[in-house]
Amino acid sequence: MTEFRRFLRYVRPYRRHMVIAGIFLIVVSGLRLVLPWAIQRLVDVAFTRKDAAFLNRLALFLLGLIVVQTFFNVGQTYLLSYVGERVVADLRTILYRKLQSLDLRFFADRRVGEITSRVTNDVTTIQSVVTSQLTSFFRQLLTFIGALALIIYVNPRLTALMLVIVPPVILVGRFFGQRLRGISTTVQDRLADATAVLEETLSGIRVVKSFVREPYEIGRFTDAVEETFAAALTRARYRAGFTPLITFGGFGGLILVLWYGGRQVLAGQLTPGELISFLFYTFMIAGSVGVFSGTYGNIQEALGALRRVFELLDTEPAVVEKPGAISMPPIQGRVHFEDVSFGYDETLVLRDVDLNAAPGEVVALVGPSGAGKTTLVNLIPRFYDTTGGQITIDGTDVRDVKLASLREQIGIVPQETLLFSTTVRENILYGRLDATEEQMMAAAKAANAHEFITALPDGYDTRVGERGVKLSGGQRQRVAIARALLKNPRILLLDEATSSLDSESEGLVQEALSRLMQDRTTFIIAHRLATVQIADRIAVLDKGRIVEVGTHKELLACGGLYAHLYALQFRTLDSVSRATEHEVPEIESVIEGERRKPDLSSLLRL
Repeated sequence: MTEFRRFLRYVRPYRRHMVIAGIFLIVVSGLRLVLPWAIQRLVDVAFTRKDAAFLNRLALFLLGLIVVQTFFNVGQTYLLSYVGERVVADLRTILYRKLQSLDLRFFADRRVGEITSRVTNDVTTIQSVVTSQLTSFFRQLLTFIGALALIIYVNPRLTALMLVIVPPVILVGRFFGQRLRGISTTVQDRLADATAVLEETLSGIRVVKSFVREPYEIGRFTDAVEETFAAALTRARYRAGFTPLITFGGFGGLILVLWYGGRQVLAGQLTPGELISFLFYTFMIAGSVGVFSGTYGNIQEALGALRRVFELLDTEPAVVEKPGAISMPPIQGRVHFEDVSFGYDETLVLRDVDLNAAPGEVVALVGPSGAGKTTLVNLIPRFYDTTGGQITIDGTDVRDVKLASLREQIGIVPQETLLFSTTVRENILYGRLDATEEQMMAAAKAANAHEFITALPDGYDTRVGERGVKLSGGQRQRVAIARALLKNPRILLLDEATSSLDSESEGLVQEALSRLMQDRTTFIIAHRLATVQIADRIAVLDKGRIVEVGTHKELLACGGLYAHLYALQFRTLDSVSRATEHEVPEIESVIEGERRKPDLSSLLRL
């Protein structure tokens, strides 16, 4: 019950509502307990003595009782529902805020569908219990206590007989409750797996259809659903045995009471009205026990969901601000990597990297796939923390400043631009929420985006669809550049910003990027080496180390890894001469060596 006690902390701000609802609930439960007493008086006085006047007064009394009970019932139901809905809304907000505080490593290690399941399915499970099950539980608890006290007062012997069955019922409830809790957690885990498969498939639907993998994905999702079904079926079997056994115990006790109480009536030790009221109270107790069984099972499910939710809330981000971190002042853009190493878990991706970038300098990062280029630039805004060494901006260690003040001065244009499913205007203004209309349009014009935006059906108010699907790749990229321009960062990170574009779109994007890079310290990641020749310096990475640094011509003259990569992209002397009309002659020997290697495409055709 540790999870439940912890959950009550979120209820504490609304304790005034809970106190009022509790008073209303006590009144409602108390009024319910009056009904069997009224029936007892009806049988023993009105019917036995044939007193019509008393019968009329009793009827009016019961009518008034129902009216008062209805009023308080409406009040307590609304108040408890308000608290339940409010607490769940707070919990969802806290979960979302927590997710926003976690670093990229957390999201790299978990599937989006699993996280979504915890925020939606698990919280929904908690919501159903808070808004309805707990209300029912406390109502039945008060009824149980009140009815038990009254039957003890009416007939202690009958009560003792009825209570013989209570210990077995408690043992059964404990046995099933413990198992239901564990199984319910398993069901939620399997449901999260199914949700993750669904989210992945929908996000990559183009890939699924292009490879004609619909049957495969249907099979994968079906397997996940079947695993959820199997776990749910196990839970259903326990539920199926739980409630009937509890009900059997309750009604078995009721039959025992009816038999023994009837003998007392025949012996003159108990009036018929007292027996009937005792039976009504017994029915209330049995009904409460039955409700407890179902509610207890549901609460166990909610505790399983709470465990998963609190597990998420207890996750600590790997990237945190130091106590007393300062705000990063307006920066010039001098970036220094000093003996920087970084690894995921125990695998080092970067080793002893030393690199400088002067304010306004353009530095290109090239190298084979997996060399660590993207990881290196991700360390600048502290998406990850270095394993060793340090990164300074204008001489200040990035770990000594507040994250927001650091990232506000860094702009990123990734390879695959993510646009939100809102309007073009809102996507551009994401770079600076308080920008004016003129500033927003100026950024769009500088990004070569204004012309195509105004041609859209609703101009800047056109909704771009999920992930910007209604725009072409070049249009999405130009909107992203406009967003970055509006942010006006001092440091710019470009990760393969033009690699997936056609020639016309690439020209427009390159022109926009040249405006964006002006007077900013820029790091460019590119596999197409023709796009990095504008860089002031090129750093070549291989297996996590910087192996070469220099200009385009200097690196070609060295005949090292950069020249090798360049040769791979321009495989014939003719293509190289067209791309680099006055390149240094040293490249020719490298090209000649590449020419003697077998063509991979011919091997693939064998």
